[in-house]
Amino acid sequence: MKKKVASSLFSLLFVVGTALAGCSYDAPKNTGSNNSAASGETTDQGVADEIKIGLDLDAGTMDPRLSKDTSAARVIDLVYNGLVRLSDKLEAKPDLAEKWENPDPKTWIFTLRKGITFHDGTPLTAEDVKYTYESLLDPNFKAPYAKLYQPIEKVEAVDESTVKFTLKQPYAPLLSYLDLGIVPKHIGEKNDNSLASNPVGTGPYKMVKWDKNSKISFEAFDKYWEGEAKTKKVTYFIIPDNTTRVSALQAGDVDLVHSPLSPQDIKSVKDNSNFTVTQTEGLGFTYLNFNTTNPILSDVKVRQAIAHLVNKEEISNEIYQGMDKPGNSPLIPPSWAYTDSIKGPDYDPEKAKQLFAEAGWKDSDGDGILDKDGKKLTLTLSTHTEDPNRIQTVEYLQHEFAKAGIDTKVSTTEFATFSDNLMAQKFDIALLGWLSLVDPDRAMYSQFNSTSGNNYGKYNNPKVDELLEKGRATLDQSERAKIYQEAAQIVTDEVAYDVVLYQGYIAMYANKVSGFHEHPKGSLFGLKDVEVKK
Repeated sequence: MKKKVASSLFSLLFVVGTALAGCSYDAPKNTGSNNSAASGETTDQGVADEIKIGLDLDAGTMDPRLSKDTSAARVIDLVYNGLVRLSDKLEAKPDLAEKWENPDPKTWIFTLRKGITFHDGTPLTAEDVKYTYESLLDPNFKAPYAKLYQPIEKVEAVDESTVKFTLKQPYAPLLSYLDLGIVPKHIGEKNDNSLASNPVGTGPYKMVKWDKNSKISFEAFDKYWEGEAKTKKVTYFIIPDNTTRVSALQAGDVDLVHSPLSPQDIKSVKDNSNFTVTQTEGLGFTYLNFNTTNPILSDVKVRQAIAHLVNKEEISNEIYQGMDKPGNSPLIPPSWAYTDSIKGPDYDPEKAKQLFAEAGWKDSDGDGILDKDGKKLTLTLSTHTEDPNRIQTVEYLQHEFAKAGIDTKVSTTEFATFSDNLMAQKFDIALLGWLSLVDPDRAMYSQFNSTSGNNYGKYNNPKVDELLEKGRATLDQSERAKIYQEAAQIVTDEVAYDVVLYQGYIAMYANKVSGFHEHPKGSLFGLKDVEVKK
């Protein structure tokens, strides 16, 4: 590590950490008889009737067809069931569908469990499944992940408990995506958007109240088909600042927190014997997204030059304390398609300088800023305010980019605004992440397909489009791996993304919590089996 770089980084972390220390929140009321999480004491008075969880973001929408943020996913985990549920090994297991058959490569037939009802007492039928997927595929509905389901040609309700999917072509990742929450047709077809704020599912918990940007409250559904949840209530408290969220855990105000977390906070909890910390490889990556509609960034040599200014080892070691590992490509290590042969651009400022010069960017007037045709090389790095690690990272990169002659600004906004800006291409270079990458298709198709709404930077390569379509239609896993590796090599070489980190997943909870098992997706469905001692 270069001492000068490290010194600058530590100075930056102190400034950002000092700013974040001013964040606060209203502590949730402690309903226990004492603060057992903080004191480490337990009693024999039984179990609490509530599990309290600290989350970093509020949900954008609670309609599973429209959700695209992690907190919405955490709501859907409790409120809804899909046809299948993915195990912690990412295997499709029966959920609403008790069994299925695949008589030919383009036909899937699912048999629903009988006697399941929605939270409003309405029976679940095949028509609800048909409606959920047909509405999702309707272009006017504008579902953000509709492209994951586009190979579906039609969905038929054969009878009340049988659903038939007919595909346009063989579609390898289909089962991995059928964990989508099934919504009630009789509510959804009103087209009043009520499911966005008042979700009605078949899951182990009913949502009873949503105090936006504060908390989301749930109660156990007494007619849940697997049996009533062990704890009567679950409450999600929205605490955007990582350190404040962990302080709430240590104070006993919440029982469990999980990624994203700050490294220094993880260490403080690990050092406290009153808490349990679990860590595993996550199903996500953190990346720099380049807006190729920006004339400066449309030049691949400029993107490559910028990527050579990103010291991933430094970011991993100093900002993330090894919690997240240096990344290379969109294929994450837990994936069967992963290969370590794909290498992202290494940290090499001299190579960056060479590439800038080849692209015509030089400091012609001696002011320390690169210019071309009388225009300064000015770019903005953006991220969202809810993740201090990412704020620290963009501030650090601002310093590195400035040393290389880039007039670099930083923009941090709340996640909702940040997300809107991404969709509208109102950014230059954005630092963000993808989660729940259960299949390489999920990690690449929506992100790099030239017509996808989630291709925020409008990257366009016909060869990549061709490979991504081929990867979906190929059923042999070893062949699929080769296809995705070829596509990943191209997007890495062309720096559509610069994958900075492979994410880890960490959960931390008080020892009074029992029955919690972490899931690499970060799913909180397992809360139905959790108990909290008073």
